[in-house]
Amino acid sequence: MAISPHAVGRELPSTTVMIERGRLVFFAQAIGEENPIYSDLEAAYAAGHQDLPVPPTFLFGLGIVEPDPFRWIADLGIDMRFVLHGEQSFNYSELAHAGDALTLTPVITNVYEKRAGALEFVVRKTTVRKVDGTLVATMEETIVVRHPELNAA
Repeated sequence: MAISPHAVGRELPSTTVMIERGRLVFFAQAIGEENPIYSDLEAAYAAGHQDLPVPPTFLFGLGIVEPDPFRWIADLGIDMRFVLHGEQSFNYSELAHAGDALTLTPVITNVYEKRAGALEFVVRKTTVRKVDGTLVATMEETIVVRHPELNAA
């Protein structure tokens, strides 16, 4: 099963999410973040922030708040049983803070294969902007689709 190269350039539905202080505190605790600016409002203020700042990898989780966050994979005809997380990267332009509303706009930017089609790769780039249009970050993730039925050399 080949993923159509016509998927490249496909913009997926945008999501707008309000960044909540309690969610930031929970995330910081979950990842073992010890810097108090991520969980203590007074420490954040003392460090010059307007509110709790968003920890570095927090943005990745915002893309899965929708009721069916992996629908885009199924829409490509991919069987989720054969999907692996390949990699992800973040490029930050500006800090976001609790109270910000962020809009995530994902686009499929590449589809390719290796090992004679036994492995297919889908690259999705997500632009994160504040509602005023200010760029916060771009995130890129690659999923790997295994096709164990193909006996690739």
